[in-house]
Amino acid sequence: MLTLLKNLECYCPEYIGKNDILICGSKIYKIEPKIECYDDGLINRIYDFSGYFAFPGLVDQHLHFIGGGGEQGFASRIPEIEVGEIVKTGISTAVGVLGADGVSKTLESLYAKAKGLQLQGLTTYIYGGSYSMPPVTITGDVTRDFVFIDKVIGIKTALSDFRSSNAGDDQLIKIASKALLGGMVSGKAGIVHIHMGDGKKGLSTLLEVLENTDLPINQFVVTHMNRSNNLFFQAKNFLKLGGNIDFTAGEVEGVSVPDAISSLLGEGIDMSNVTISSDGNAGLPNGGTSCVGALYEDIKSCIVNKGIRPEISFCPATKNAAKALKLYPRKGTLKMGSDADILVTDSSFNIVKLFCMGNISFERI
Repeated sequence: MLTLLKNLECYCPEYIGKNDILICGSKIYKIEPKIECYDDGLINRIYDFSGYFAFPGLVDQHLHFIGGGGEQGFASRIPEIEVGEIVKTGISTAVGVLGADGVSKTLESLYAKAKGLQLQGLTTYIYGGSYSMPPVTITGDVTRDFVFIDKVIGIKTALSDFRSSNAGDDQLIKIASKALLGGMVSGKAGIVHIHMGDGKKGLSTLLEVLENTDLPINQFVVTHMNRSNNLFFQAKNFLKLGGNIDFTAGEVEGVSVPDAISSLLGEGIDMSNVTISSDGNAGLPNGGTSCVGALYEDIKSCIVNKGIRPEISFCPATKNAAKALKLYPRKGTLKMGSDADILVTDSSFNIVKLFCMGNISFERI
């Protein structure tokens, strides 16, 4: 199937001006200033998007497909999220995670949900592990999960959080080493995705591991790094060391994403290892559920309220996230040969359409 999108102001996320985009099946076949249709019969769908913008679909590396919660008892368990709730927020690729509850919420259920969401158009992956040590797995071994479970792209653990198993250096080294090997053998990212609480030790455990081993710093992604001023300060230092830091969208008690991005830019800190994720469908401390739409709303706020250029504002949840997960350039960009995950907005940055793998997954009526 051929689909032609005409007259879009294209951000890849770098701005390349007004272009047409030709989609062939699930891939971007061409991006050119003017794509001529010598035989309209060959084109299945043509859209004129004059006055509209195109961005890569968002890559959300931390989303609770089967719900977080459970910390206030069985009645606080949060249900599964539906695909429509995800795609209406501009997300075309997502990684499912377990939260503190890795007992009643299982990796097998997370895997099954990821498979279902993929059949509904979303590109999905999952992390093994949860907050606990040893990490929960499907096959019984971290490395084997990477090699034999198609959707396992990383392993999650938690540091500096009273709900975790309070992992020490040796435990973190063991799971990181297994993840590294699993990633090498399977050709996947092999990342260790670390939930950061606001405990006393902060990043010290991870920093000690990096100092005393040969594990690469870019294997680790530390998330929730804007949940407090203290963690945000540590995030800046970790970036300067070459580490990957992930901000959580919708943060209200710590440092908001727009404020965090504005601060980094103001200090001239390299943004190439900065990502943003939603933590969507997780349980909130005072009850309720975190909003998956906060990811796009924070990006939009960076542009509208902070005056940050769109190509900078979108980069953490597109190109940077895809690179951290080793999915770039298939994901996170608009290029010839990339997956046709295309987010279309109006000039006020309101979402109009989302193409996932070349098909319309959401459109504003």
